[in-house]
Amino acid sequence: MQTALHGILVTLRPATAADIPALVAVRETPEVRRWWRGGPDLSAEVAEDLADPDTRTLAIVYRGRVAGAIQWAAETEPDYRHANIDIFLDPAVHGRGIGTDAVRTLARYLVTEQGHHRVVIDPAVDNTAAIRSYTKAGFRPVGVMRQYERGPDGSWHDNLLMDLLADDLSDPGRDAR
Repeated sequence: MQTALHGILVTLRPATAADIPALVAVRETPEVRRWWRGGPDLSAEVAEDLADPDTRTLAIVYRGRVAGAIQWAAETEPDYRHANIDIFLDPAVHGRGIGTDAVRTLARYLVTEQGHHRVVIDPAVDNTAAIRSYTKAGFRPVGVMRQYERGPDGSWHDNLLMDLLADDLSDPGRDAR
């Protein structure tokens, strides 16, 4: 993806090395670190994410500043082809519809431009704000993946598998706020 994607509230553009300090600052907040655990060198981890050829990382730009990142990857096996999304967002801008707009904007791109018929996302089951946001973007719960992900404390926790089919894309003007 060479160009930016424009939502109602956000612009999604390819993240660059210049975005690393802003992305690290967001990842270091306790609210984000709770869900996006990381090692002692978040700068190196973010740089690795940007260099990963299998995952595309986009900066979420809101009101002229980087407010987080959204990533996507694709399963290319023809019989299982779909895309997956992951996102983190600065807690200072939570509750404004920014996450919903970013997820909806990327999902629309993945369906209309990349030809995916299905997009998945998998928040922790107790991340109710994320689940609410993804539901507003058109995602539906599929089921609980038990002991799916290790948390910062080392224990395993459940995640909710959610998906969105091409026909499920919500109207971009609805639920933006």
